[in-house]
Amino acid sequence: MSEAVDLGLEAEDSLENTNEFARAGSEQDSFKGEIPSAYDMDLDSINPVWNRLFQENKSLEYFRRLRAEDPVHFNETETAGRFWSLTRYEDIKAVDMDHHNFSSAHGITLGFPIDRPLPEGALDISLFIAMDPPKHDVQRKTVAPVVSARNMQALEPLIRERTGNVLDSLPVGETFNWVDRVSIELTTQMLATLFDFPFEERRKLTRWSDVATAAPGSGIIDSEEQRRSELFEMLSYFNNIWEQRKAEPTGDFVSMLAHGEDTKDMQPLEFMGNLILLIVGGNDTTRNSMSAG
Repeated sequence: MSEAVDLGLEAEDSLENTNEFARAGSEQDSFKGEIPSAYDMDLDSINPVWNRLFQENKSLEYFRRLRAEDPVHFNETETAGRFWSLTRYEDIKAVDMDHHNFSSAHGITLGFPIDRPLPEGALDISLFIAMDPPKHDVQRKTVAPVVSARNMQALEPLIRERTGNVLDSLPVGETFNWVDRVSIELTTQMLATLFDFPFEERRKLTRWSDVATAAPGSGIIDSEEQRRSELFEMLSYFNNIWEQRKAEPTGDFVSMLAHGEDTKDMQPLEFMGNLILLIVGGNDTTRNSMSAG
């Protein structure tokens, strides 16, 4: 089953003006006061996806209470939609290993019910993180050698050199943007290497990652139409790389997909979905970790 690129607020008007499809956190973000202690709230009202909990470093107490009192927590008050929140390791492990009862094939994001049509303008694409075995396993294993322990060990001297160069280039005695100068730059350099992407154009990868995950009106994109346009530009760019790698593989992500027995004939939107997965996974999550976010 496929995964929508965006589940944003523009869906409201097209689906009976419901706010059920707003992004996580919007409901409790209307609360401007100090975040209360988790133990001062009704258990049923705890919303584990309220983004202020993470912005203000208050999430651990909430998860601690959920683990102790309601480890399989049902949430139906949030505008992201009704969902279950699991907070104990063994429960999470049990669900993760049982794709027959807990499938990823209907989507892996909060905010859009699986029994409704996609919002107008959302791209309906496939990506292997939103698949179940065996297809998930086959596609994941196709690209896994690029980030194997052996390959990472071989790249370690280059990673260390680049890290040193970036840190040495930072200004002394003045304020600077750590996210842009360090977190984004280091992760984008590494991502360009794993894709064998033109190094001087590496910030295209950053832009495409931001476009794929941003909400319209966030300052990154203005509309779903802009998202579609930029992601199809990405696909066109990588289609050219695909053709190059078919002729001359280099051991990068695209080479693996272009020559994998189960991926070499994938459809364009499936290729787009896996590009988004690899770019966002290699860029967004890593740079957030490096920024303590």
